[in-house]
Amino acid sequence: MSLEMVRLIVGALFILMLCALVWSVIHGRKIAKTEVTDLVFGNPVKALGGWYWVITGVSSILLLWFYFSWDAARAFFPNAANEMCQVAKVDSELNAMRSTFPMQSRLLKGTSFLDREGKLIDRTRRTINKSDIDVGLRDRYLLAADSVDKLLLSRVAEDSLTAENKAALSDIASKIDAVTANLADPGFPGPASDAEQKAGYEQPGWGEGKKEIPDIPNTARGRKFNNVSAQVKAISSEFAKIRNLDDGYKADIKRTSDELKALQASSSAEDAAQAKIITKSLDKILKRIDDGNIFPPGALVSVEDSLKRFNAEQSKQEGSLKFIDAIAMPGGEIRAGSTACTEQGSGRWLPKPSDTLATLVNISDPTVGFKAVPLLWYEWKPASEMLAFFIPDWIADLIPGEYPRHTSDGSINTNLKTKVLNFATGNYNSFSLPIPAGHLWDSIMRVLSGLFLGIVLGVPLGLFMGLSRFAKGFFDPLIELYRPVPPLAWAPLILTIFGINDDGKIFLLFMVAFAIMVISARTGATGTHLSKIHAAHSLGATNRQIIRRVILPNSLPEILTGIRIAIGVCWGTLVAAEMLAGTTGIGFIENVARKQSNYEIIWVTIILLGLLGLLFDLIMRWIITKTIPWRGKG
Repeated sequence: MSLEMVRLIVGALFILMLCALVWSVIHGRKIAKTEVTDLVFGNPVKALGGWYWVITGVSSILLLWFYFSWDAARAFFPNAANEMCQVAKVDSELNAMRSTFPMQSRLLKGTSFLDREGKLIDRTRRTINKSDIDVGLRDRYLLAADSVDKLLLSRVAEDSLTAENKAALSDIASKIDAVTANLADPGFPGPASDAEQKAGYEQPGWGEGKKEIPDIPNTARGRKFNNVSAQVKAISSEFAKIRNLDDGYKADIKRTSDELKALQASSSAEDAAQAKIITKSLDKILKRIDDGNIFPPGALVSVEDSLKRFNAEQSKQEGSLKFIDAIAMPGGEIRAGSTACTEQGSGRWLPKPSDTLATLVNISDPTVGFKAVPLLWYEWKPASEMLAFFIPDWIADLIPGEYPRHTSDGSINTNLKTKVLNFATGNYNSFSLPIPAGHLWDSIMRVLSGLFLGIVLGVPLGLFMGLSRFAKGFFDPLIELYRPVPPLAWAPLILTIFGINDDGKIFLLFMVAFAIMVISARTGATGTHLSKIHAAHSLGATNRQIIRRVILPNSLPEILTGIRIAIGVCWGTLVAAEMLAGTTGIGFIENVARKQSNYEIIWVTIILLGLLGLLFDLIMRWIITKTIPWRGKG
């Protein structure tokens, strides 16, 4: 399917979901008005139905996903990302220069520098005064701090700027104005060459290739910003080389630094540690002053004004891109790197539904799968192997006689004992049947196996504990001892004992389901109304009949609710177990995708887990409706 077709489908789905959301809200409010007199608050029937609110919830979630993943933006504005990439190149090249002026911050960089370093010098003075070093040494350090302070402030004087630097700054301002004029020129940079057009239109589309966003401009506006970015890169490089330094100033810094080292060397053994700290603090300030980033207050005004004019023109030329960025691409930005442009924020970590669906379709292909294993498919297996699973091998040992041995000529004569053994082990020719297989099937079977064992063993024990003082006293400490322990704490131990086979995972899931089912069944049994039990006794019911006809039906709501809870906990535990030790399953897929930073695969596994959990929950709701229709109506 072409990228253009995917965009059309995504756009149509977005509009359809938006319409469905609006309709369902209007319809739901209309229905609610007709129920005001029919159903009072608290009536359980009032919560039934409401399929239109399901549409509201599903549409809202999908709309948020399409919106914050930028999939809707990619569908409606396919060229916007490429153009924003070119704008990001300009911003990336100018960021260093802009940071010098109160554009990205409130203060001029030199003002912030003076304020910060001045406070550090004052703090160092207080440290010197509070120290218990020799009085003479203390006074000399205070003089050194004053010298550092004078060096710092000397750079703000108008006469500190050399004629060469004045000319360089004026030249920078002129060059920025020239670039601004190019940006405003409708004809700049001229018609694209055949090679440029070919490179722009032949590159993959947004999200179609290995690069997140194609960086070769494919529109006139994109070409303009791309050419401007090359020009401002050269200007930024020239501006970064300008330093408010001269030979005399460098010599003063060097002399002050040597004086500090001499002071530290002349300190006594008792004062050495404190002198080292003071010297280090002042020397760090000197090194930062030596960068020459402080200019007289009016020295950079011409460059700042030129940058402001450039920024205004850039904003004007961006035009609708600002609106698209603010409305259609929330929670992030497009950033230019050294070799490519990337999405940042929610557009990066939240994969696009179309990409996720394409990934799901790809790994669902049985010929592709994931790590050579299909997601969900079937394989032909002999019926003999499946039958042998239910027949124990030791049946052959019960047949009289001995197993045959080979003769001197190498032949083996079979007997009845051999034939029974072959039948029990499935070692004979039979027809084959299609059996489900794949990552999904393996995970489902592990959950169902552990859940089944937990129900079969946990429910009877829970009922027994709810009816017997001995059973409650004997088993309750054992259950409550391991129940609060998180399943992940058991996982390493169990998987170490059982290995990476399914036995360990199923046993871990059994432990999770068993505790939940015991508590649920015990709660259901102890919650049975005593009047019902007395009535059954009065009617001559036996203990077995009371359990089957009274206690078990009254316990069913708790038991079935426990099964719903156990399914969810088992899914979470299974994924963790498969991530720790496994070669198949949803957790295995997610673990491999995590190591490879494959966000689409990770989100596919999350969605599959959610859908499977929802499917199981819907099945349990149906079972609850059919088995205990009286719930909430007694």
